[in-house]
Amino acid sequence: MVKRQILIVDDQVGIRLLLTDVLENEGYQVEEATTGKQALEKLHKANFDLIILDYKIPVMDGAQVLREMEEENVEVPAILMSGLAENLGAEVSKFKLVKKMIAKPFNINEFVEEVRAIID
Repeated sequence: MVKRQILIVDDQVGIRLLLTDVLENEGYQVEEATTGKQALEKLHKANFDLIILDYKIPVMDGAQVLREMEEENVEVPAILMSGLAENLGAEVSKFKLVKKMIAKPFNINEFVEEVRAIID
């Protein structure tokens, strides 16, 4: 069975480590990026089944990454994370790639269920 590939994009090392550890234990293959620019570079080099994207990241924020992905027809479903999730509903609804908006802090078990629901 081929492992599903997930790209985690967050500038907080603790979040990346937590999500990588949890998702690898679930059997997923995980790559990490710390900036939007780095995320786009990785998306051009490999085929991902899901991108987990923080809204507030350096160089290029989550919305800019999603815009670039749509303009370049990079069809990877996204989970968008933010500490301001309740304030972003209208903006996020414009992006067809966003399958779920998750507020930080989040319940890790519910998070894993959302990932499974999207890519399995």
